[in-house]
Amino acid sequence: MKAFYGVLGLIALVGGGAIWWASGSGSGPQFIEQPVPLDTEAFPGYVMGSDSATVEIVEYADFQCPACGHFAVLTGPDVKQRLVQTGLVRWRFRDFPLDIHDKALAAHHAAACAGEQGRFWEMHDQLFFNQGTWSRSNRPQRLFRDYATAAGAERDQFEDCMDEQRYLARIQATRNEVATLGIASTPTFDIGQLRVSSSLSYDSLKVLVDLAVEKAVQ
Repeated sequence: MKAFYGVLGLIALVGGGAIWWASGSGSGPQFIEQPVPLDTEAFPGYVMGSDSATVEIVEYADFQCPACGHFAVLTGPDVKQRLVQTGLVRWRFRDFPLDIHDKALAAHHAAACAGEQGRFWEMHDQLFFNQGTWSRSNRPQRLFRDYATAAGAERDQFEDCMDEQRYLARIQATRNEVATLGIASTPTFDIGQLRVSSSLSYDSLKVLVDLAVEKAVQ
């Protein structure tokens, strides 16, 4: 019971955390919203970590969301080193670009185009660590190309993917599916059976992971 009430207190703490929004400025890339074809399936997400991990964490995130960037920059490295690489956690990232962010859809598409070449996580880091630059740029497409190159993606293939908007419908379908799960803000995390909508410090996240591990082995 002590653990239960402790978790309730933690949920109250992190649940009250601020969610920061930024509408961005400038014209942004011309990624026009289109009706999603009926045969377009949502994407289950990009996975990092072992299939045999005790706990899976699903992150629903927006590349232009400042709170998501805060988590990726400050907490992400510890998550990768201390939870994922140790085999305790499998991490799943799902696209949830918000309408209030004018460049989010294009950023998610850039990550998908890098992911086509097996460079999603490298591009993920480029986008979050440089969020303050591209989110304020009037021509972020140029920056996306530079980030993709830095992430190790072949430039011409990346540009072809972006020009064709190859993954646009898939990202929109994923966003629609995520919304039906009751997700309304970013970042949101499913940690075992617990859902938290707030940016988390490593210590707060670790408490929730430990609880999920305890439940998983019961």
